[in-house]
Amino acid sequence: MATLGNSFIDLIDIYKLQDGQGQFNPVIEMLMEMNPILEDAIAVECNKGTTHLHTVRTGLPSVTWGKLYAGIPNSKGRTAQVEDTTGFVEGLSTVDKRLLDLSTNEGAVRLSEAQAYLEAMSNEVGSKVFYGDTASDPEEFMGLAPRFNDLSAANGGQIIDAGGTGSDNTSIWFVTWGDNQCNLIYPKGTQAGVQREDMGEQRVTDGAGNAYYAKEEKFTWHVGLAVKDWRYVSRVANIDVSDMAAGSVALYDFMRKAYYKLQSRRVAGGKMAIYCNRDVLEALDALATNAGASDSFIRLRTTEIEGKEVTTYRGIPIRESDAVLNTEARVV
Repeated sequence: MATLGNSFIDLIDIYKLQDGQGQFNPVIEMLMEMNPILEDAIAVECNKGTTHLHTVRTGLPSVTWGKLYAGIPNSKGRTAQVEDTTGFVEGLSTVDKRLLDLSTNEGAVRLSEAQAYLEAMSNEVGSKVFYGDTASDPEEFMGLAPRFNDLSAANGGQIIDAGGTGSDNTSIWFVTWGDNQCNLIYPKGTQAGVQREDMGEQRVTDGAGNAYYAKEEKFTWHVGLAVKDWRYVSRVANIDVSDMAAGSVALYDFMRKAYYKLQSRRVAGGKMAIYCNRDVLEALDALATNAGASDSFIRLRTTEIEGKEVTTYRGIPIRESDAVLNTEARVV
């Protein structure tokens, strides 16, 4: 079952520790609204500069029944070392100094102008958590989809095939966040999350090359993703979007299968969450509506978590994320 509450330090907690004056609070609220992953994910400092080296358990040792005057066969568990990388996204907000001179609250104006950059950065990081692929874009970090994209791989048992065959598929993700499960990572010696840097007054030029003065603010986000134990993640893949909209995809059957694949269902620890886009959430809502007296099943519940009403499945919060696409290729 899901672990809820304040048991784990997430990005929001780290922000509060980094800034006791509260000047990051508007940034935190914006990022949380734009990227629901930040409500759940924990952040861990890399142990190797800009990369994080960790050991993944890939197999258990064998044991044997003992008998008198017989030895114990040698055996050992199987592990693999994985090195996850980080990348960074940046944005530069530029506000005409004349506009600031006319305002009564310079800080509010600059933050308002910076909101578009924050939203773009949040959307970009949210997208890479699912689809980042260092094989094609080495400056990014490896997301979840490239790690859970092969039904015949060692972790293929964590993927539930919903039957879609075209290129208009989507997914539902069950993710457990924790020190030994999944976490966001950031380079050693840096700060977690978005860093704001006031660049002060700068001489800039417009599109015609004419100079004027502006105040600039730089936003930087160093981030990566580490999956320490793939048994704590499951994916319902190959959900045909058009069939789902028509109500002909048994989403709850597939979600039940994904739920029972999770190690966190049996082993306490970690913070579980479900991620899907708005179309999937609407389809789940439609399927959850009782069809009549003969249909008394309750599939989704509304639960209060940390003072907010959250839709849950088996006690696990469901987060709506536009980063999950409706154009996924079939996972085979």
